[in-house]
Amino acid sequence: MSVTPSALAHAEDLADFVAASPSSYHAAEEVARRLEEVGFVRLEEEDEWPTQAGGRFVVVRDGAAIAWAVPADASPTTPSQIFGAHTDSPGFKLKPKPTTGSRGWLQAGVEVYGGPLLNSWLDRELRLAGRLALADGRVVLADTGALLRLPQLAVHLDREANSGLALDKQFQTQPVWGLGDPTAEDLLGELAASAGVNAADIRGFDAVVADSARGAVFGKDNAFFASGRLDDLASVHAGVVALTSLAADTFEGPGIAILAAFDHEELGSASRSGAAGPFLEDILARLYAGLGADATEQRRAFSASWHLSSDVGHSVHPNYAHKHDPVVQPLLGSGPILKINANQRYATDALGAAAWAKWCEAAGAQSQEFVSNNAVPCGSTIGPITATRLGIRTVDVGIPILSMHSARELAGVADLDALTRVAEAFFAA
Repeated sequence: MSVTPSALAHAEDLADFVAASPSSYHAAEEVARRLEEVGFVRLEEEDEWPTQAGGRFVVVRDGAAIAWAVPADASPTTPSQIFGAHTDSPGFKLKPKPTTGSRGWLQAGVEVYGGPLLNSWLDRELRLAGRLALADGRVVLADTGALLRLPQLAVHLDREANSGLALDKQFQTQPVWGLGDPTAEDLLGELAASAGVNAADIRGFDAVVADSARGAVFGKDNAFFASGRLDDLASVHAGVVALTSLAADTFEGPGIAILAAFDHEELGSASRSGAAGPFLEDILARLYAGLGADATEQRRAFSASWHLSSDVGHSVHPNYAHKHDPVVQPLLGSGPILKINANQRYATDALGAAAWAKWCEAAGAQSQEFVSNNAVPCGSTIGPITATRLGIRTVDVGIPILSMHSARELAGVADLDALTRVAEAFFAA
């Protein structure tokens, strides 16, 4: 796929989105901010919601956000077109009592979050970001910018480093952030200062480590885009851009357009803000109740609805081709992928494949298939979880990338733009 000027602009906007979203909490707020800019109304879960059709709304729950646009002529049985993704990424999360260190170094006590490629985090300038719960009941976002680094041991002191480096998850993944006495310093003070609050007022925190480098376009013909957290902010961004394109005063889509950006996918999604939790079901129940639907009418609407579960998949790797299926080998720059698995690790079936082909054709986008090597089992996504919980027809899709779960992943510029165009076609289907 050729890289067009619009695709390059889209990649630059994705770089902005990732830079504004170092944690799932920041990502959820960035989703809400962008949608509010084009007329979506932010709702709080404890409040009574508007019931009229024709509205555009967004709700944030912890590190997740769900937004929707309701056609003016929506009825109790109007189906929904749900574009699903997730806001979290593998990495490290700050432990309680996080200020540690030895021999004059200040270090951060962190716990491994999900399944990161540990070695990829070495020798990078890292930021610490998340949310702070304060004594007065407020919750504020914090982002230190570049503060930490996980320095690798020099090859002179480890002559076997190039023969295979394995990091001890407890003792060799604690980044440095300064010099001094850890009993006299406080890492939470750095977080508090970045949020403009006093460290003494912090009563709880959820903070993660993220790469501080901005996403970048590079390579021959500007084919490549490298960034942290492409898994799965690339999909969240595609959904946001697609949904903002529908932000006319009156949305006239054939169905209710919904963006569901969940948290905790990298941990299995079992949380109040994850896909296995009740967040989407809660939103749909209130949405359809506002349209006057009874239980039977809501189920009728669900039976005609679709969920497009978007997450990254593996591009064929030129140095490790044997790890991939010998025939089905998606490549960066050749289009978004349809993800298929015989054991329902992905929810795609024949009807979903046909629907995906239709949406790609409407978007003028080339598509590829992804299936795992039989000897290398694949992971799973929010797709089967949502299909099981709600009974809504689900298709698993995404973009091919290299370096999945690295601190900095690699995507194709053309694929990122194509996924967004397919998302637009999906909402308009």
